[in-house]
Amino acid sequence: MIAVIRFPGSNCDLDAVHALGEVVGVPVELVWHENFKPSRYGGVILPGGFSYGDHLRGGVIAAFSPAMEGVKEMAEQGKPVLGICNGFQTLLEAELLPGALLKNEDLYFKCKWVNLKVESTESFFTKRMKAGSVFRIPIAHGEGRYFISDDGYRELEKNKQIVFRYVDDSGRPAEQSNPNGSFYNIAGIRNKGGNVLGMMPHPERASEAILGGEGGKPILEAFKSQGL
Repeated sequence: MIAVIRFPGSNCDLDAVHALGEVVGVPVELVWHENFKPSRYGGVILPGGFSYGDHLRGGVIAAFSPAMEGVKEMAEQGKPVLGICNGFQTLLEAELLPGALLKNEDLYFKCKWVNLKVESTESFFTKRMKAGSVFRIPIAHGEGRYFISDDGYRELEKNKQIVFRYVDDSGRPAEQSNPNGSFYNIAGIRNKGGNVLGMMPHPERASEAILGGEGGKPILEAFKSQGL
């Protein structure tokens, strides 16, 4: 059973539940953050939205929810943890992943389809994807500019923790393909263990052809492939 945690202000939680349960066929349960019991689940998704209204900054209040202690426990046990958009912000604020997410470079909210390149398959969520492959996926955020120090970036590169980059149609991480000014076009990163992934784009919104594409479906199918 996979848990999708609902915080006050979450608005992509039901999308994640639908994509996992109805599209991918994985047993899934929507859980209010105060009722989350990590021992019941084999994996967890922190969905997108505006937890606690993004007061102070995206994800920072949710990071102090008691639920996040359970998420940390699951991460330490090697269980898969996926943070999408606001969920990525929460993972960073809870220090489950390194770096920070800042306001988009032009200060505008961005809602559109982008191209992502798979940079690393050494992750629970991308091990069945092809390194170097490019797929289309939507973004919807105003605070998605990934930032990390130069030393931190070198550490990410060394450990192959950069999972996705924004790229153009030919697969190059060009400036014009970077929708928010993220450091080196970074769109998603993993922890050293490979079981925790944070990404700004929405794979649950790219899991059915009727939505415009299925590029994000393999990320969610990873839960199924592991028999969780």
